[in-house]
Amino acid sequence: MNSDKDQQKELIENFLEYLTLERGLASNTVISYRYDLLKYYDFVITKNKLTFQTVDRETFSQYYHYLNKINLGINSIFRNLVALKMFYRFLFTEGFIPNDLTRFIEFPRLKKRLPEVLNLKELDRLLTPDNFKGLLGKRDQAIIELLYATGMRVTELISLKRNDINLDHQLLKCTGKGNKERWIPFTDRAHHALLDYLRLVRPKLVKMEDENILFLNSHGQPITRQAIFYLIKNYAQKSGIKKKVTPHTLRHTLATHLIENGADLRTVQEMLG
Repeated sequence: MNSDKDQQKELIENFLEYLTLERGLASNTVISYRYDLLKYYDFVITKNKLTFQTVDRETFSQYYHYLNKINLGINSIFRNLVALKMFYRFLFTEGFIPNDLTRFIEFPRLKKRLPEVLNLKELDRLLTPDNFKGLLGKRDQAIIELLYATGMRVTELISLKRNDINLDHQLLKCTGKGNKERWIPFTDRAHHALLDYLRLVRPKLVKMEDENILFLNSHGQPITRQAIFYLIKNYAQKSGIKKKVTPHTLRHTLATHLIENGADLRTVQEMLG
């Protein structure tokens, strides 16, 4: 029986390898798929003593009710079912199952929720220089200014290297989804904050001379996306902003402000990647 279970898990690993190597999905996305599919594995293999090949429409229906029962939100359920549909499409395409079972996977209706946007007063409160104290405060100021000025994704920001920044022309080279590169201009405010960080802070954080990652933590290691989420949440709360503020909030705020000020939609889309 263990060998059967191992074979079923191997199908998941084959799928995740396909997502990484052929689809080029980000590691965080692949980790999410793994988590969702292992939950499905436990339901099918462990609880119901079935295999991925012997499930039917009723199994998928029961799994949907199971996800509801464990109190997952509607968006999380939707994400789980997307992972499931992609997994079964892969199994069918690669010949691991004889029939396309994806037609049995039905999706709940999603409530469309627009991302939060900061108004100009809230943005000014968030970016006020008095918020940022000490060396790490100057680093945080550069991070938040740059996120709003460029609309970068947090994964793009933490991947920036020192030589991706052109201070003379106020441009940075950003590597986005699918390893596509784009050059993004940044504002005078972001330029000043970045200059302070590079001159006054980063040299004191660097532990290894050949470290090329732009933004570092207090231990001289590349800052993590979790740390970026935390520091933005912390500064938003300190600024008295009641909305949930994340790196994506700053990205969506920039796009909204640009369009409100007459920017062409296609230009904004190209800038945001």
